[in-house]
Amino acid sequence: MAEGERPPDKGMMGRSEGFGERLLGVLLDRAHEMPPQLIAPLIAEEVARVGGRDVSILLQDYGQQVLVPLPGRRLMVGEPEPMDDSPAGTAFLYATIAEVPQADGVRIYLPLLDGSDQVGVMALTLDTVDDDLRLLRRLAGLVADMLVTKHSYTDQFFLARRREPMSVAAEIQWSLLPPLAMSIPQVAVAGILEPAYNVAGDSFDYALNEDILHVAMVDAMGHGLDAATMATVAVGAYRHARRSDIGLSEIYSFMDRAIAEQFGPDHFVTAQMMRLNTATGHLQWVNAGHPAPLLIRDHRVVRQLAGPTTLPVGFGGEDPQISEQMLQRGDRVLCFTDGLIEEHEAGEEQFGEEQLIHWVNRIEHGEKGVRAVVRALSHALKRQRGGRTSDDATLFLIEWRGGAADHLAVLD
Repeated sequence: MAEGERPPDKGMMGRSEGFGERLLGVLLDRAHEMPPQLIAPLIAEEVARVGGRDVSILLQDYGQQVLVPLPGRRLMVGEPEPMDDSPAGTAFLYATIAEVPQADGVRIYLPLLDGSDQVGVMALTLDTVDDDLRLLRRLAGLVADMLVTKHSYTDQFFLARRREPMSVAAEIQWSLLPPLAMSIPQVAVAGILEPAYNVAGDSFDYALNEDILHVAMVDAMGHGLDAATMATVAVGAYRHARRSDIGLSEIYSFMDRAIAEQFGPDHFVTAQMMRLNTATGHLQWVNAGHPAPLLIRDHRVVRQLAGPTTLPVGFGGEDPQISEQMLQRGDRVLCFTDGLIEEHEAGEEQFGEEQLIHWVNRIEHGEKGVRAVVRALSHALKRQRGGRTSDDATLFLIEWRGGAADHLAVLD
């Protein structure tokens, strides 16, 4: 038997709160210094203690099309599960538990939530579902934490998620990104990049500091490694400036100098930097040559968030004017790069913002949750463009829900 494994107890312990605490504590203690390749058998072993079997860990692929089984000893490895119209996809997209009755029991799909980030889905089979779900939900949360921790020093999870060859530029961009989605009671965000395996110049970043959500979206000129390098410098400069606690205008100036000094006068990055007060809904932004975001209210685009623009980052523009908007609870703000609306065949019209708005309105009425909306929108727009993505096409969606974090209960 491999290091770190031990046979399950012969007899099933009673599923009291004490049993659950012991099970989770043992899993946490054993996983602390365990190498990544032994995480899979450890998870399967601990699930067996609550009567579960046929355990699968499903991770989101980079194109956000399927959930891919993680290989590992004692895990059940089948075919990838489609995100559309599957119990696994429902559990993942909507952060809910899905149950499917089977001849030999019930197949359970539990979202793997690491705090507010969604890692994937854990699937297992039980003879019956009684009082196990509360413990299993907590077990899934601990598994998600373990996967996130181990992910930082192994390629195992990355390789499982990769469904196509990936360019070097895309490798750089994916390593730069924060989690694709984040959700807390006050605010939720979700982003998607296309082409997932060949993206180069597009990127986004965000951070939640106290009651302020900071967001940046960048689009570096060109494609390939040059664009990826510029985007990396732009995001790095943005993070450095943001962490220095300076205003949006000063952040723009810092990013502008960083790009100009590193790449010279003929290179630029369009950018949009935002700050949202999650307690009040007060949104501020600076637009440096980027398409204007769309304000979505009651599941319809009500208008562009237009305002004064300044020169792209790297061109030495004057101090930008800061635009402002008070959001209403439930409002969403959709940011996007120009590759989404400028796609066209030679001699034909561009895809255009009018078609974008049409599809936003249509999908907003058919999907729930920012993760599901931004994913469905991106894939629908790609189909409408004939599957073409000659330039990077990125979406980032923000939903303001309101309320101060310190007024919320944190107990389960």
